[in-house]
Amino acid sequence: MNFIICGIDEAGRGPLAGPVCAASVILHGNCLQPEFPSGLLNDSKKLSCADRKKARLSILENAFAWGLGWATHEEIDKINILQASLLAMKRAFEDMLQNAAQNNKTLLLDEIKAIIDGTFTPDIPVKSEAMVKADTQIAEVMAASIIAKTERDIYMEKMASFYPSYGYEKHKGYPTKAHREAIIKYGSSPIQRMSFKVKGDNEKL
Repeated sequence: MNFIICGIDEAGRGPLAGPVCAASVILHGNCLQPEFPSGLLNDSKKLSCADRKKARLSILENAFAWGLGWATHEEIDKINILQASLLAMKRAFEDMLQNAAQNNKTLLLDEIKAIIDGTFTPDIPVKSEAMVKADTQIAEVMAASIIAKTERDIYMEKMASFYPSYGYEKHKGYPTKAHREAIIKYGSSPIQRMSFKVKGDNEKL
């Protein structure tokens, strides 16, 4: 059986602050859909900021269906970052189905295969496969990684306007030296992940 491929990935497992964001993307829903311009895609971490933004717009305009899911910093502290990431992925898949239905696009669950970047799969009602480094191999997962990364960046840039002392517009909450020093100087921000250690590079990655 030829499955419709759904790529799922997350962004924001490593930061000391803010939510984790996941995206679910189907590039090709049927044979009548125009070919997606996959030359724009890559692992989001390998693209420049400008190229990510360009790819994001193309995905939002041309993908058959896509959805976003979030897990808050409070949820991360409560259930841990792995479970919060899987929860965000589940929400992203559900959001994608809802968006497709609202746009009169038919998706049958038994025709979808989800490929998830990593070693775990979320609780979703379709055939699923976890694949390490899928975001460097599978176009749909590349697209999901780009959407998750850019949407989370947009969110953290908004948070920077509320909490300007922390520099969220620069490091997006990741454990840079400047971010750790800001936490030590000003204390925890309202979007701080209290279960994450402040000192030491790349904690909880």
